[in-house]
Amino acid sequence: MNSLRTSISRDDILELDAYERVRPERRAKLREIKRDRRVEIGPCATFYFENFDTMLHQIHEMLRIEKGGDDQLVDELGAYNPLIPQGRDLVATLMFEIDDEVRRNRILRQLTSVEETCYLQIGDEKILARAEKDVERTKDDGKTSSIHFLHFDLSDAQAAAFKDGAPTSVGIGHENYLHAAGLSEAVRSALSQDLT
Repeated sequence: MNSLRTSISRDDILELDAYERVRPERRAKLREIKRDRRVEIGPCATFYFENFDTMLHQIHEMLRIEKGGDDQLVDELGAYNPLIPQGRDLVATLMFEIDDEVRRNRILRQLTSVEETCYLQIGDEKILARAEKDVERTKDDGKTSSIHFLHFDLSDAQAAAFKDGAPTSVGIGHENYLHAAGLSEAVRSALSQDLT
């Protein structure tokens, strides 16, 4: 697919009828891509590392569902292009996946500003996440969103260490959710493609 591309344009978007014809094949390929871009953290959080392919799929799916045409396409490009790695960053969607509504509400109220505590650790260096500021993810009552968009900005040396196999983990350092997980070799290999 197109993991080295750093932005999506109108020319990349298929018309809805053309997309419907190729959708099953594209979804199968995307499942393979996403398998090695997913890291579970603790009991209910998952980091989904994004790239050109995941965002292109997301835009097509949003257009398919909402059928908003060119006006919607402009909004989708504006929303999803910032989530494509630019060569020196890894970009992740952090999701708290809790089916039970009561439990979800309780946990999210305990995780005020959790996005400020997320990190990527490469060897001895901890890189704090830079959260997307498109909307406020923590409400005035302290309840955080179940979805956060995060950038991990790497120096040249950090990117080289990551690609060379330095021990790497991703984690959440919130006092109410202290969890981390090491990256498997498959995940590291997939994410290395995002770094130029």
